[in-house]
Amino acid sequence: MAWAGSTRRQRLPKDWPAIVRRIKRRDQYRCTTVFEIAGRCTSRGTDVDHITPGDDHSDDNLRLLCRWCHVQKSAREGGTAAALTRVRTQRPPTAHPALED
Repeated sequence: MAWAGSTRRQRLPKDWPAIVRRIKRRDQYRCTTVFEIAGRCTSRGTDVDHITPGDDHSDDNLRLLCRWCHVQKSAREGGTAAALTRVRTQRPPTAHPALED
């Protein structure tokens, strides 16, 4: 997770450490990722993750993940966001001058 230059930590609620403890207890200190073929991840949970990115810190939007699963999820989200940004910032294709009517 790249926190450098980010305001994410500042946007966390003041009781974030208590929320983290509560989510860890609720999820029994285990990663909650469920793989399609292998079933539930068997690693110890270390990172409290926002299921839907943003500033919704409600228990329903938080879950415990192991470091590996959290990095994978964040990479997928970042890749998707980057792809959408690339599409939005690209100029529309122009026809080759020799092919114009």
